[in-house]
Amino acid sequence: MKGDIDMIFEQIRSEGLAHYSYIVGDKNKAAVIDPRRDIEVYLDIASENDLDITHVFETHRNEDYVIGSVELKDAVDAEIYHSKGLDFRYGNPVEEGDRFSVGTLVFEVLETPGHTDESISLILRIPESPQDPYMVFTGDALFAGDVGRTDLYGFKERERLAKNLYESLHDKLLKLEDGTIVCPAHGEGSVCGESINDQPVTTIGYEKRNNPLLDLSLEEFIAVKKDEKIHRPPYFRKMEDYNKNGAPLLGRKNQLDPISCESLKKLTEEEAQVVDIRSPSSFAGGHIPDSINIWRGGLPFFIGWVLDYDDPIILIDDFNLGINEAAKHFTRLGYDNLKGYLAGGFSSWFKEGNDVRTLNIWTVHDLKGRIEDEDLFLLDVRTDKVWQEEAHIPRAKHIYIGDLANNLEDVPTDKHIVIYCDTGFKTNVAASILLKNDYENITALIGGFMAWETLGYPVEE
Repeated sequence: MKGDIDMIFEQIRSEGLAHYSYIVGDKNKAAVIDPRRDIEVYLDIASENDLDITHVFETHRNEDYVIGSVELKDAVDAEIYHSKGLDFRYGNPVEEGDRFSVGTLVFEVLETPGHTDESISLILRIPESPQDPYMVFTGDALFAGDVGRTDLYGFKERERLAKNLYESLHDKLLKLEDGTIVCPAHGEGSVCGESINDQPVTTIGYEKRNNPLLDLSLEEFIAVKKDEKIHRPPYFRKMEDYNKNGAPLLGRKNQLDPISCESLKKLTEEEAQVVDIRSPSSFAGGHIPDSINIWRGGLPFFIGWVLDYDDPIILIDDFNLGINEAAKHFTRLGYDNLKGYLAGGFSSWFKEGNDVRTLNIWTVHDLKGRIEDEDLFLLDVRTDKVWQEEAHIPRAKHIYIGDLANNLEDVPTDKHIVIYCDTGFKTNVAASILLKNDYENITALIGGFMAWETLGYPVEE
């Protein structure tokens, strides 16, 4: 920090979502930018630093997680601020040039549409040099090494949004001083950008020199954005609704409820969604019939593709360690239908003699020896971008894992289905989807394409 300013700054990272939120404070006052829905982290930081959270800023209507603004307001009675460019049902509208004091700090609104029409950035000025921008919170306009996606309103709007984003970048953000610290809303792995770098913060000058999209002409920029291929999970629609109208309040409940085997059986009869969060190998060795396998690290990536918001959800683990931490991934995506977890873990299920299903596993050596089998259907479930731009195993057919449940007609029921992904973890998600839909002859390829390529086995472009 410059000089001896007494300023608190914390970046809060939500793993999996690659979401960054911020709490910035001075003189016992604080502002939170783009909070997540489980707000305890902001309350803890505020308490530890004797801060009163007075302002909550939203850079835009987020699509990939439930914003925690109404939750924070309920807890601390802070005021919420977001762009006047969308008819939000809560909070206060702001526009270009509006300023807000938080202690001796000043936040200034900069309208930066393009990712969405109502996108704003927030310039932070400090008292030591109030004429110079110190930080800028860019939301989804500017990332480290990338810029925001422009396809959220559909293909016909891509060119307009790309033009708006280009102007927001070149006419506003890039005109800030090179030393201005850039605090984006996402990092590497987010679905809100195509190639975001693994940098928690950056600077305007660094991006000018190193961000390839900022060297393009307007025409080149529009062409690149129109050709961009980023998946849009179906849960985005729910996020857009919640983040415009306000999500239901969670309150301060932090513990999931344990569920007995008998209760689980009854719930499954009522179309409950059983999610096995164990490793792929554990799931393959034995699992509850019709359960979906999404390993813990994959929860924020895939629950929004395969689960609905109506039927109750029950988690299955081995020892239920840190189960409430796993539950936060559901909270952040608005899955308030998370009912609980199986008491005693998966072992309690088979100890009672309940039905258990297994999943067949092959190594790449097994596949190499049988790849010419006529009854084999080799399914590649990697992303569309990877399929189109990188190599794949010969004879493979491609359906992205997130699209699989809606494209079952393209997967034959009379073939031996062998599934692979990059390394093997995502393979089980796809395999469990097929098993739940009554496919019987299913095999998961452990090691995936990485193992196949490492051994020098043949590939196709």
